[in-house]
Amino acid sequence: MSVSTETAREHTRLERSRLVDPWRLSLWVVQLLLAATFADDGLVKATQPIAVLTEAFTWPSHTTLGLVRVIGFIELVAALGLVLPTATRIVPGVTPIAASFLTLLMGLAFVFHVMCGHWQMLPSDVALALLTAFVAWGRFAKAPVDPRFLD
Repeated sequence: MSVSTETAREHTRLERSRLVDPWRLSLWVVQLLLAATFADDGLVKATQPIAVLTEAFTWPSHTTLGLVRVIGFIELVAALGLVLPTATRIVPGVTPIAASFLTLLMGLAFVFHVMCGHWQMLPSDVALALLTAFVAWGRFAKAPVDPRFLD
């Protein structure tokens, strides 16, 4: 067997092992779940009347409609940023940045909910912050995605 054939087989074996890497798989699962969660919440916050939002979330009554709409828009854009750049491999560095911004957003939500006494919101704030931090760390350091070079 020639050296080039052996090298090609080794490269193929490495590529297959990358596809079933548990880190990459777990990051994809978390990214998709977070994207669905933030897209759903973002769409509701960006489109629903304040009365509906107050019934669903309780906290919008403590802020302005404009801020709720901005948060909804940020969540929608970040949800896309969690999945599309990595899936297309076009500027995949956007994914950990989107996850970092969502971690910051959830940290701010935690502070806001503590200040308003919305104790029931704190577990979800913490869980979402930890999951978005996991994606940010994973895509920055543990399992970054190589960009696809377009010709």
